[in-house]
Amino acid sequence: MDLMGMMGKLRETQQKIEDTKKRLDTVLIDEQSTDGLLKVTVTANNALKSISIDDSLLEDKEQLEDYLILVLNKAIEKATQVNQAELDAVTKVDMPMIPGMDNLFK
Repeated sequence: MDLMGMMGKLRETQQKIEDTKKRLDTVLIDEQSTDGLLKVTVTANNALKSISIDDSLLEDKEQLEDYLILVLNKAIEKATQVNQAELDAVTKVDMPMIPGMDNLFK
């Protein structure tokens, strides 16, 4: 592939990555505590969309904080995995093989 062809392919891949990132704003990840007292929803781009807290958790600030940390971390971990898998799929399929540029769009 010539240099102009590679540059065109890079621009095309960059556009697909940007489109994928926008789409990931609409992919929702739901997570909840094991007892269902706390529920959160985040996007695959790690934006918090909603939190639902059972009234019983409002009585114990420390317990609520623990729940929030645990559930949010699980949701963020899942969202990060989805995000990475989606972006990897775009770059592996569409990215021309240019030495040293394999992490350019991440």
